[in-house]
Amino acid sequence: MSNRHLARTIALQTLFAWDFNGRRDEDIERLIVNNFENFAPNFDDGGFVKDLVIGVKDKIVDIDPYIIKYATEWPLDQITPVDRNILRLGIYELLYTVTPPRVVINEAIEVAKSFGGDTSGKFVNGVLGALYNDKPEVQKRDNKEEAEAAKKANEKMDADEEEKNILEINHGA
Repeated sequence: MSNRHLARTIALQTLFAWDFNGRRDEDIERLIVNNFENFAPNFDDGGFVKDLVIGVKDKIVDIDPYIIKYATEWPLDQITPVDRNILRLGIYELLYTVTPPRVVINEAIEVAKSFGGDTSGKFVNGVLGALYNDKPEVQKRDNKEEAEAAKKANEKMDADEEEKNILEINHGA
């Protein structure tokens, strides 16, 4: 499992717990810490999980209307909490980050297949794909040069994280 995939999984678990327990903002930091302790105690994501979770929390009033618009058959409160929060993460990354859109959509589908129901992957793909198709500014980020630059930046971050972890192990940290 790649570091970014693991980070998105931890972000989903955090958002799920936050949403399930009444979306109390004061719980966010504690939930992030607890999920790292429980699921990836030695994982240093460079703040990626926190950026995703806080980003979704801060933009939720802008994000949820997209779910309502593109999941036309499902009222927001009837979408499973797992699928709803996968969509929130995906929409946040599509609209507010530089991550290549195809990466965002593929990651969201994979997380949905792992944590959602039998049709979650298709549902998430349909909603995020419809948003992607309606947003030319998002589609522009999918050009090959930009995708390669983002991929190289992510690979460098992952390599830097691995090197840091090795140094910590070798120095008894």
